[in-house]
Amino acid sequence: MSASTLIVIAVIVVLIVWVISVYNGLVAMRQRVNGAFADVDVQLRQRHDLVPNLVETVKGYAAHERGTLDEVVKARNVAAAAQGPAQQAAAENMLTGALRQLFALAESYPDLKASTNFQQLQAELTDIENKIAAARRFFNNAVQEYNTGIQRFPAALFAAAFGFVPKEFFDLGDDRKTASQAPAVKF
Repeated sequence: MSASTLIVIAVIVVLIVWVISVYNGLVAMRQRVNGAFADVDVQLRQRHDLVPNLVETVKGYAAHERGTLDEVVKARNVAAAAQGPAQQAAAENMLTGALRQLFALAESYPDLKASTNFQQLQAELTDIENKIAAARRFFNNAVQEYNTGIQRFPAALFAAAFGFVPKEFFDLGDDRKTASQAPAVKF
């Protein structure tokens, strides 16, 4: 073999190793996004599981407030069925609004506010809301890193060919300020 043939082979090997390295980096970023979305999903499911207990507790004290309770249950069911970051964000905004109405309703019932079970459920919901906010931030950070990675040169040259497409942020849209605040817990 001549020296020029060895140089060409070496350059090809280096390029192949480099492409593999870039590809593996993109795969790792995509997995981080998928894992972060799964974390958000876990927190949202915990929230969804808590809502029926909260509604049942309120029912015992405010049975005639059926409309508010039905809205909370409906919003919870829509949120539980939502798929993808955009649809989940919209559904969670609706659920947050319904929960705010429920807590506003609770203000009218001193016995309910004094209930240990209700207080515990409110504290759990506040904790879950904080965990959801943290999981959303982590997810959006992972999405930003991934989207930047697939658009950055030289990965942009072949990222689309390997199936790396931009991911959606978990965007809260217009309700960003109200949804980022945990429901108020007042006693």
